[in-house]
Amino acid sequence: MPDTLRPEAPPSAFAPFANRRYRGYWLTGLAGNFGWLIQSVGAAWLMATIGGSPSMVGLVQTSIAVPMMLFALPAGAVADAFGKRTIIIWAQLALFLVSAVLAIAAYLDLLSPWSLLAFTFLIGSAKAMSHPGWQSMVSEIVERAQLPQAIALNSVGFNLARTMGPALGGVLVATVGAFAAFAVNAIANLWVVFVARGWPAGERKAGLPPEPVGAAILAGLRFVALSPNMLVVMARGAIFNFAGISVMALMPLVARDLLGGDSRTYGLLLGAFGLGAVGGAFAANRLSRRLSPEWRVRVGFGFFALGTFGLGESQWLWLSILSAMLTGACWLVTLSTLNTTVQMSSPRWIVSRCLALYQTSIFGGSAAGGLLWGLIADHGSLRISLTVSAVVMGLGAVAGLVLKLRDFDAATVDIHAPWTAPETRLDILPKSGPILCETQYRVPLANEDAFLAAMAERRQARLRRGARRWTLSRDLLDPELWTERFKTATWLDMQRMHLRRSVSEAQMSERLRALIDPSVPLRLHYHLVRDPAVEARPEDGHIRPPIES
Repeated sequence: MPDTLRPEAPPSAFAPFANRRYRGYWLTGLAGNFGWLIQSVGAAWLMATIGGSPSMVGLVQTSIAVPMMLFALPAGAVADAFGKRTIIIWAQLALFLVSAVLAIAAYLDLLSPWSLLAFTFLIGSAKAMSHPGWQSMVSEIVERAQLPQAIALNSVGFNLARTMGPALGGVLVATVGAFAAFAVNAIANLWVVFVARGWPAGERKAGLPPEPVGAAILAGLRFVALSPNMLVVMARGAIFNFAGISVMALMPLVARDLLGGDSRTYGLLLGAFGLGAVGGAFAANRLSRRLSPEWRVRVGFGFFALGTFGLGESQWLWLSILSAMLTGACWLVTLSTLNTTVQMSSPRWIVSRCLALYQTSIFGGSAAGGLLWGLIADHGSLRISLTVSAVVMGLGAVAGLVLKLRDFDAATVDIHAPWTAPETRLDILPKSGPILCETQYRVPLANEDAFLAAMAERRQARLRRGARRWTLSRDLLDPELWTERFKTATWLDMQRMHLRRSVSEAQMSERLRALIDPSVPLRLHYHLVRDPAVEARPEDGHIRPPIES
């Protein structure tokens, strides 16, 4: 089948709205996004009017993006370990408090460019703590088949807010003052806190205690580092946001300097961007019927470059509005495709951490881009900055020839049948360890090459799930005898690792069974590793409760 074709038509773009829980989640997100966009307009325009240079205006976006790089992964680890609702409530409460203080400071005219950046950094920090849990919660509310449509509808909600929020924000700033925009954001976040309190807390299906945050962070880093498609998604997202953030960061200057407008012009351009994104959401559903994720991303990169170039060269409001609409549509198509790829390619046990690392990469691109494009506009010109960013975006489309996205495979993320820990003959605690797992295989010499290829695949899968120090050895006296060994820090970690086995890994086990000698049963052995130089006890040794692989 050609790479550009999809085998099955996806559900309707509005199918998730049939789910009552999703409707409530979506409406709550809409309220929060309204507040977020309105305060963003207030912050950007206030910076431009209190003496901030073009580079300082660009740093508004950077100050929001940097916390995503710093705090998204810990937030994702907490969300996976302790529940998404908990971290969402606390983070939204922090957003309410910071926004309320910012509104008071703006009303009393106490803000300087640097103090405004400090507040936007705190707001970005609270948003970073909420974002991974918020985004990954959708995967618990809707069925997997509707997840792409649900993610696109989430983007529609954000961009509906972007369409009307900036216009309202512009009116508030122009008629009342920037403090009103910050006050609206505080009220919106407080509303999210009250609604989120009624969401289900979620249950831990594995029946195991939460993974420590530090260990959970390392597990997320290890999983992504050993997942080539995840790395490609993050690289493409970082490139896209690095180049594309120029539009959002420099939009106030486009309105003021290129078009000679005021805050209403700025709101109109942002509204056009949001309206284009809403149209892009419906276009994305149609494109998914015809194009693979890779080609949707390439189209998004290419046309975003065209729209950015148009914004930099246009001196007419109508052309700038059309360019803003084009960039908005491409922003939605590209980022919703990348976001969907992350969520569809992540097992449920680690989805928040995968999203957090993805957000770290894209906001890292935003932070670097917001700084660079602002500096170029400051020391060169606004047109040069937008033109260079358009060129970088065009090169990002070409990067797809090397960094190519793969399509989704549910077997790699769906968990296989539940695993039951063996009854040990040693009095062992959940935190006892290290634990060594050993499996022996008798492989006919004719199957050696296929066996090694399968074991290379198995090694990567084991390490992704938490195994350490994986080795495969061959008996010197019996060449057909192979031994696989790996460790985990504790017996609890060993149980977690086995409970995370996916359907594709179970299929891999079946392929391995076809390569080994069927007359020799495949058995696992678990050893409690002890250092006799540190502690010697009569019961030290190993436990060998055999179970089927």
